[in-house]
Amino acid sequence: MSTASTRLPEGRYGRSSDERADRRLRIAGVVLGAALLALVGYFAYHYVGQSRISAQVIAFQASDDAVQAHLEVHKDAGVRGYCTLRSQAANGDEVGRADFRFDGHATRIDQVVTLRTTSRGTTAELLGCHAD
Repeated sequence: MSTASTRLPEGRYGRSSDERADRRLRIAGVVLGAALLALVGYFAYHYVGQSRISAQVIAFQASDDAVQAHLEVHKDAGVRGYCTLRSQAANGDEVGRADFRFDGHATRIDQVVTLRTTSRGTTAELLGCHAD
């Protein structure tokens, strides 16, 4: 005995609706993927390429009413800007926040700054740096 085939003969009736739907999905996926890649590239350029001042906290020391933080700042020559620091207590409450300004022609600045706090801080967190 032979089994009857349920497939249509090849090339006789044109494309099936499933093949057309698959092609549309592939095209839509390529277009959306390209748009997402362009969007990620745009944000990466503006985050990395346009950042003219950056910093990092090297070390910090906390007391009952202040936190001293050692900042290392990298910037373009002549750029003015500021970095925002905050400190939190052990329970997570914010106990201090301040902006520290940096200007001049130096491209690398090593500075210890003092952040006043309302109670004992356990962190010195750099929130970000911005050029003026």
